[in-house]
This record gives sequence, C-alpha cells and structure tokens, in this order.
Amino acid sequence: MKVKICGITDLTTALAAIDYGADAIGFVFAESKRRISVEKAKDIVAHLPKDILKVGVFVNEGKEKIEEIASSVGLTHVQLHGDEPPAFTKALSFPVIKAISIHDDQSLKRIEDYSCEYFLIDGPKGKYRGGNGLAFDWNCISAHHMKNKKVILAGGLHEENVEKAIRLINPYMVDVSSGVETEGKKDLDKIQSFINKAKGSQTGGTTNEFIYTAE
Repeated sequence: MKVKICGITDLTTALAAIDYGADAIGFVFAESKRRISVEKAKDIVAHLPKDILKVGVFVNEGKEKIEEIASSVGLTHVQLHGDEPPAFTKALSFPVIKAISIHDDQSLKRIEDYSCEYFLIDGPKGKYRGGNGLAFDWNCISAHHMKNKKVILAGGLHEENVEKAIRLINPYMVDVSSGVETEGKKDLDKIQSFINKAKGSQTGGTTNEFIYTAE
C-alpha cells in the first residue's frame, strides 16, 4: 500500500514521513493554512530521494504559473483541486492528478470527462478545496466508476479508519493531511501510525486500478 502525506511545510516532517515509509509528499500552493512558498518547497525537494513523488497542489491556477512553479520546485506531479476543464489537464506538461470532490452519487461521473494519470477522490469542499478532513460515503465508489482509472482516495482518513477504508475500497494509495495533525500541525507519531496501519493492511500492496488518497 502506497501512502502520500500532503500539506508538508518543513524538511524535518518530510524526511520523517519518508523514513516511516511515505511514497509521496504533497505541497500546497493554493489558499490554505498549509500553503508553502515556492522557495521553501524547492529547498525541501532538494533534500528528498529521487524516487519519492513530489506533488504540487493547485486550485484554478494558470497553466504558465503551474508550469513555472513545478519546474522551479522540482515537482514530479501536479494535483488540480479546482474547476479545471478536461482540456486544461491535457495541456500541462507534467503528469496530472485531478481531484474530484464527492457531494452525491453523480459526482463521480465527472471522471469520465478527464484523461489524466491519476484521479483523487476527495470529500466535500469545505473552507478550502482540499485538506478539510471531510469524509464521504465510501459505499458510493464502485468498480464501474473506476474501471481502468488510477484513483487516489482522500477526505477524512486517519489512523483509526484507514484500515477499514483499505479493506472496503482496496485502493492502491492513501493520502492524508489533516488526519495526521494535532492542533493544526503535523504530528510525527500520527504520521508513523497512519503509515504503519496503511502498509500493514491485508489488501495493501496489490496492483490494481484503484488509488485512494486520504486528506
């Protein structure tokens, strides 16, 4: 089972997460309490192993700006959390993770309109487009919706429910942000526990078309 830790703002936390087994690190460049500067993200990425995915989160940002930040920081993937149309995702030169917020059974139909490397299935929009810690009804996810799609599950995951989510959905990857925080700050103990439980789940490590992320 692969794990992405999102909303990283300092090198110590990034390196600790990787040491605990994280496969991907996320940096937020959109409006958020976890927003990071380009310079700081660039410095962190310079110290990370090459095989770790470095993901930048953007919301309704212009193509030129995304490309500029991604190139400068050294990102491997771009995560779009806004209202970006299908044509926009195709125009980017970086691999795209398109986030889809689940509000009802019809929300997943949006996936059919896009063609990108990964889809991030997230909870309902809150104050910010992502990282709100809001879960959704996992039972609305079916193989029919996700056929031949690589999906990342996000929204409301934490150390107490990640194993259940993995058993129910059988994802490829889980991604967490607020679920490993204490009083708004990343908690290394929670990060380690989350990763251990995710990677220790019986269905973890399987290669299938599902990639679910937790935020």
